Amino acid sequence: MNRPRPARLAAFALATALVALTAAAPATARPHGSGSLPTVTPRAETSTLYDDETGGNANADDPAIWRDPADPDRSLVVATAKEGGLRVYDLKARQVQSVPAPPAPGPDDAPGRFNNVDLVHGLRTSSGRADYAVTTDRGHDRLRVYRIDRDRPGGPLADVTDPSAPTVFSTGQDEVNEQQTAYGLATWTDKASGRSYALVSRRNRTGVALLELTAGSHGTVGYRKVRILDLPSSFRLPNGSSWSPCGEPGELPQVEGMVVDPANGTLYAGQEDVGIWRMPADLTGRPELVDKVREYGVPGTYDEETEECVAGADPGYGGSHVAADVEGLTLLTEAEGDGYVLASSQGDNTFALYDRERGDEDDNGGANEYEAGFSVGSADGALDGSEECDGAAVLNAPLGRTYPNGLLVVQDGHDTPADGEREGTGFKFVDLGDVMDHVDD
Repeated sequence: MNRPRPARLAAFALATALVALTAAAPATARPHGSGSLPTVTPRAETSTLYDDETGGNANADDPAIWRDPADPDRSLVVATAKEGGLRVYDLKARQVQSVPAPPAPGPDDAPGRFNNVDLVHGLRTSSGRADYAVTTDRGHDRLRVYRIDRDRPGGPLADVTDPSAPTVFSTGQDEVNEQQTAYGLATWTDKASGRSYALVSRRNRTGVALLELTAGSHGTVGYRKVRILDLPSSFRLPNGSSWSPCGEPGELPQVEGMVVDPANGTLYAGQEDVGIWRMPADLTGRPELVDKVREYGVPGTYDEETEECVAGADPGYGGSHVAADVEGLTLLTEAEGDGYVLASSQGDNTFALYDRERGDEDDNGGANEYEAGFSVGSADGALDGSEECDGAAVLNAPLGRTYPNGLLVVQDGHDTPADGEREGTGFKFVDLGDVMDHVDD
């Protein structure tokens, strides 16, 4: 999400085969509300980032957790700060490195802007195998790749992006400056081929691109485009009418939060004003809508004067568990293939957990069932919670003495207390054991 952000107006571009998937959707129970869900409290928080000139235009967005296999206590959290580049934190949420985003190529061009980040483990290049952080540079419509070396002088991240890496969606700088560019991100290594990929969504559009990561010269990493899949922007409702999410003219309902289950190569993608899709990570199969936002099917009219949508009557076709925008998606794995897909329900400041198991495809509602929800709240006034969460990352593995039960990191869209009237953002670190105590109840 990019704040301040008017709601989007989706054009009526009907994708018949995909839209038919929602045709039989029944009306569902209405919102549960955050008050009915358990609350977990963070153990640590990063220093506040400020999206202004004094703060380096830093705006927290999306985290990823890197586990140091040799010494889990020295594990790291890599997080995006948009025009502020990347931040690297230790397990106590202390900053250990700041990586600037690349400057604008020209005085009238957009500067670098890092939106989402994910990790690739054991990627082979001419320098050998290593772990890498991959981020979408929304400002330049490219991926940026950083090799992770915990003992590297100057900080654990080193830029190894192939200088010849192409734009992801744009055909030239003028189109890049329109900023319909690389946005959401999920990485994936195909177990059968051993090849590593990045799935990249497009800002203000419904497209998702599959990029294969490639080894360049001198240890650099590039990528090549394999294919693009466009999700629907218009949907047929059970009453026979056609619906598109309301929003700013010319903008389609975009995807940002994404995650791939490596066990079966399944991509989960959050179309912010629509819901959570499931599809093959190679983008060759038919997408299926796992769950809808509560606002699904609600008509709206865009008011140009206020730059907001005026909602009509709710026909009751939406879901019960997430409120628009559906944002950061992450995978909480457990033994023997169990676990959850975790989604940020930005509209009501909660998080939803869906069964990782796909279930019986012939059993309606049996696949990726909703299991539980929670919120991240304040800790006795010492630490505030998470509001309007953009990105989330979870790792169910022991991280030394600090987080022996694993770690959940969530973005906080309203970090408090902030400095005066400045709008602050940051990241909260939550003991995964605290989350699982509520999930297992």
